[in-house]
Amino acid sequence: MTVVISVGGSIVSPDDVDREFLSAFCRTVRAFVADGGRRMILITGGGAPARRYQQAYRAVVEAPSHHALDTIGIAATRINATLLHAALSDVTAEPVVTEPDRITGFTGPVLVAGGWKPGFSTDFVAVTLAEACGARQVINLSNIDKVYSADPRKDPSAVPLDRVSWDDFRALVGSDWVPGANLPFDPVATRRAAELGLQVIAAGKDIANLENILAGRPFVGTTIGG
Repeated sequence: MTVVISVGGSIVSPDDVDREFLSAFCRTVRAFVADGGRRMILITGGGAPARRYQQAYRAVVEAPSHHALDTIGIAATRINATLLHAALSDVTAEPVVTEPDRITGFTGPVLVAGGWKPGFSTDFVAVTLAEACGARQVINLSNIDKVYSADPRKDPSAVPLDRVSWDDFRALVGSDWVPGANLPFDPVATRRAAELGLQVIAAGKDIANLENILAGRPFVGTTIGG
C-alpha cells in the first residue's frame, strides 16, 4: 500500500517553519510505515520562502515572467523537501526527488519530493508520482479544511463541500496554472488526476484528522472525484 501526501507549503512554512507541525507529522509518517507493507510518498510546497522571494522578484523587475516566478517557487519547495527528508532520514533510502517523470518505484518506506519544472506545481508532482507508483489516492494537506463552492473571501454565500466531482471541481479552479495561485488543487494537476481517475482528499493540517484519513475513519475534508 502506497499513500501519496502533498504537504502544502502554507503548513510547512506559513511564515517561519512550523516546527510543532513538522514534528507531529514526522511521528505520524513513521507510525504509518512501521507496518512493513505500507509506504508513503511526500511532496512539499514552497510556503513563505516562495512568497517572499517571488514578491522580491516582482519588486525589482518591470515585467516579471511566469517562468522565473515558477523557478523561484520550485527552489523554495526543494528547501522544504530537503528539511522534511532530513527529518525522516531514518526511513528514506533515496534522495529528494526533483524529476518525478523518471521515477518508476522506490526502495525505502518513504520517498520525498519537491518541485519539478516551470509550468508544473507540486500538486502535479503528486499526481505524477501517484501514477508512477500505482497509488489511487492523493491526500492534499493545506491551510483550509475543505474545498468551498466558491472563494469564500470573495463570495459570502460559498459553502464547504464534503464531496465534489472532477467536472464540478474543474469548473471551480479553471484551466490555467498561475505561479503562486492559492487554489486547493491546481488546474493542470486537476486535469491529469481526472484523466487517471484518481481520488484526491483535500484536508487541513490537523494531525489527528490526517490519522483518521490514513486509518479509513470519518474525517473532516473534501473528497474530489473517485
